[in-house]
Amino acid sequence: MKPGDKVLCIDDRIDPDKNEEIRRDFEIWITKDKEYTVREVLDNNGIVPGLLLDEVHNFPKFFKLINRFQEPAFATWRFRKLNYQTRPAEALEETEELVEVAPLSIPEKKEI
Repeated sequence: MKPGDKVLCIDDRIDPDKNEEIRRDFEIWITKDKEYTVREVLDNNGIVPGLLLDEVHNFPKFFKLINRFQEPAFATWRFRKLNYQTRPAEALEETEELVEVAPLSIPEKKEI
């Protein structure tokens, strides 16, 4: 996944053992079957990649595991990439071409 990719949340469940930690770190949580747009992919010091989403913004927190403040990211396994993007690709430029057309010739009417 990369920035601009459209993804579908396929798992918004929270393990009961981690409920308190998740609620502390995330002010806004994701919703199953909702589409999101990847804003950024965080490497998290090579430990586990995480996604930031255009539609969800949470306050940065300090994470001991990576020893820095950052916005909490969502696990990539919670999403499935969709086959289209929301960020517009380069606009197609249309040009009109004028062509000269010969006048239509109508056969002369014969008199009887």
